[in-house]
Amino acid sequence: MTGEAGPRPGVPRRERGAITVADRVVAKTAARVAREALSRFTESTGHVPPGRRTPHVTTSVRRAPERETQRRDTQGRDTQGRDTEGRDTEPAAGRQAVLGEAQVHITVELGYPSDIGAQCAAVRREVTERLRTWAGMEVSDLVVSVERLHSVHARRSGQERVR
Repeated sequence: MTGEAGPRPGVPRRERGAITVADRVVAKTAARVAREALSRFTESTGHVPPGRRTPHVTTSVRRAPERETQRRDTQGRDTQGRDTEGRDTEPAAGRQAVLGEAQVHITVELGYPSDIGAQCAAVRREVTERLRTWAGMEVSDLVVSVERLHSVHARRSGQERVR
């Protein structure tokens, strides 16, 4: 046995059903990835109180649009690897299915002084990459907002603000 699946049944794609990913699943995944990305910045993590280290994430997910057949090659396959009857002709393992499009807003609290830009860039990069691989989501819009900075000076003196 080679471990490869046999050919797919001749059922057109639109009749096979759909996989949906809920907003809350995308939000939990993004929050976990953002927390992991920020934990790599040790100079900042120590300044943020333990109860405020989990980023707050809001998402909006749209289902991926059904792709229409546009062009065909010389064997009658379209550019997405389907034959003239809508059946997939290339193996599923060779491509990543896009299940939807997500708009993500992540609110974080960071330690100060630290490299705020690098931390926000790391969150954007890792959340986009992991949502694509783990949830099959393309991220069309990702906003990282810094809600609060926790100063090392304020924690030592017990003050809320540094003057």
